[in-house]
Amino acid sequence: MLDAANPWGRRVRPYICRHVRAELAREDWQRQAYFRLRALIFAEEQGLFYGSDVDAHDAYSLPIVALSSAFGMDDEVVGVVRIYSEEPQIWYGGRLGVAAAYRTQGSVGTALIECAVSSAHALGARRFFATVQDRNVRYFERRHFHALRALEILGHPHQLMEADLAHFPPARGLSAAARAA
Repeated sequence: MLDAANPWGRRVRPYICRHVRAELAREDWQRQAYFRLRALIFAEEQGLFYGSDVDAHDAYSLPIVALSSAFGMDDEVVGVVRIYSEEPQIWYGGRLGVAAAYRTQGSVGTALIECAVSSAHALGARRFFATVQDRNVRYFERRHFHALRALEILGHPHQLMEADLAHFPPARGLSAAARAA
């Protein structure tokens, strides 16, 4: 009898899209998947929050998703990050997370960082900051961020980091709705 989980005698690996792109979440399914993935990463996996990681910043932040595709069509949200501004020309990025199956690729986090910083730059950022878990600081340093100071957030060590905007040209084609936010 054929084993559905192991049809050729070994487990079939899940499909991992090699070409992932990041963009502002525009469609309802993208926004829903954005919050589901955040809850999975920050509440369930890391245990930083109970149930949900939604906070006051979500009321005015711009959600960004990394999308995998299948047969040329958007298929799944495999990464998330949000950006927001609390004062003119000062922008923040946070809650960057990547689905477990995509974490070893490196390209998903890079796509999210580039989209986040370039989008904020296009929206008037003169400075862009991120709070980064200590274990991810080297990753961000290799992507043109530098550490400013140590922080403790929810009992975990972080670094406040700043992006070098010279390495992130302003994104093109942001919608009027994104510019208004």
